[in-house]
Amino acid sequence: MSKEITSPQPYTSEAECLQYHSQLFKTFATGKTKSIKWRKWQLKQMWWMLVDNEKAITEALAADLGRHKFEALTSDLHGLKTDILEHLNHVEEWAADEPVSSAGFLMGTLGKARIRKEPLGVVLVIGAWNFPFLLTLQPVIAAITAGCCVVVKPSELSVASQNLMQDLVGRYLDPEAIRLVTGGPQETTKLLELKFNHIFFTGSTKVAKYVAAAAAKHLTPTVLELGGQGPAIVTAKADLDLAAKRIAYAKFLNAGQICLSVNHVFVDPDVHDAFVNRLHYWTQKFSGGESSHMCKIVNKRNFERLSGLLEETSGKVFQASVKEGDNMLSPTVVTDVSIDDSLLSEELFGPICPVIKATYKDAVHQTNSGPHPLAIYIFSSSRSEINYVLQNTISGGVTINDVLMHYGVPGAPFGGVGDSGQGYYHGKYGFMAFTHQRTILEMPTWMDKLMAFRYPPFDMKNMNNFVVKNNLGFRRGETMEDQVIGGSRSWVWAGLGVLVASAIGVAMKNPNSFHPELAPDAGASPAEDLIAIMPLILF
Repeated sequence: MSKEITSPQPYTSEAECLQYHSQLFKTFATGKTKSIKWRKWQLKQMWWMLVDNEKAITEALAADLGRHKFEALTSDLHGLKTDILEHLNHVEEWAADEPVSSAGFLMGTLGKARIRKEPLGVVLVIGAWNFPFLLTLQPVIAAITAGCCVVVKPSELSVASQNLMQDLVGRYLDPEAIRLVTGGPQETTKLLELKFNHIFFTGSTKVAKYVAAAAAKHLTPTVLELGGQGPAIVTAKADLDLAAKRIAYAKFLNAGQICLSVNHVFVDPDVHDAFVNRLHYWTQKFSGGESSHMCKIVNKRNFERLSGLLEETSGKVFQASVKEGDNMLSPTVVTDVSIDDSLLSEELFGPICPVIKATYKDAVHQTNSGPHPLAIYIFSSSRSEINYVLQNTISGGVTINDVLMHYGVPGAPFGGVGDSGQGYYHGKYGFMAFTHQRTILEMPTWMDKLMAFRYPPFDMKNMNNFVVKNNLGFRRGETMEDQVIGGSRSWVWAGLGVLVASAIGVAMKNPNSFHPELAPDAGASPAEDLIAIMPLILF
């Protein structure tokens, strides 16, 4: 890899940022990015950007994080290419107007009620350093699919990836609608002073609070993809070898620098020693003594932070044998860890695995004493134990008897809750994050006579048209236990729909069908008859 890519480059100037910001708003105003053709073309260009530059991307990830080529291809590139194909395949479906199926005959059939998916506008995507391509470009894919213009801000900590991305985005994607800017905390702070229509941030909870505060000044909506101290809970009924194997894999992948990684492990006291024995085995097995298969800590500051936490721990430390290198921290397991240990004072974000003796119920209690984590991992063969953890915890997601896997469930949302994040993305959920759902209704002008009762001067006789009846059948005096839980009344509404449609048809053909006693010269009209069934149509 060239020195130009791996060495720090001058950050984007404030003047350039202002120029790009203005340019993108002008582009969005033209409607250019709303075109499905434009969206699909940009997604295809990103595909070729990844395919053409696979070697350069894997080299950049190796330079920044010491990432093995296999890990780079399977984590960053595979996920991005899969995302591009999914969005290309569904963009027309997701962007199409959606009829409101529950709108009824009046608003649905006659008023053509529908939801239009409109791009929010000019959006800012701030990426993370731990998966610099995946976590920066994934939300960009969603924003492009939604029809937005995008300012892309990769992390300055992954220097080689940032510099390469700046070159590639400028060469492959539409510069009138997509611009990449670089900068550190000072430059990012200035960037956040500008008004955007949406901000998507991936990073730490601490920085997210600054992003959210800056966004609030402009009432800008945000998606915040954060992290937290996500536990693995290993019960006495778990497959201990499999649990240890999968936890070691997740904990030391990317040197533990993953927002979804296992932060610490709760293990039932009855199986603690057996589990730790297998965890030691897999920790050494996966490291293999080869530092080329292990990622490094991103920079000296984080390396020293992790080393300091290890020095302060009162637990028993086991480290795998790995060849030393710059910012290389050996995979580490720490046992006899107390709840107030230094290793549990913050999200570790490194290859250190504290193990705490605790029953699954105690583990739930300890987990609930802190902020909601991004993920919880449950290892057990007992359905009652699994259900207990699920029912008594809150987290962004859960994987049972494995790790990380819920991140990649097709068609499912991914995101945190509370301190671990807000909002969702992946697939259609990412598209919707950058989309405004605009309700559209076209009321026929001839309907005005049928709805004249809504205008002043008001006549209380017309209140009959607005009576809301308890058609669900619940009654005064029933107890909470008396309630019917489950089942469906959809057949009732389907039947009413048929009756209403039939009644309207009869009324339009025969104005006096509802009141046969009325003579033709009595002034009765379809409008008067329809008023009687208006509540059914409306509600």
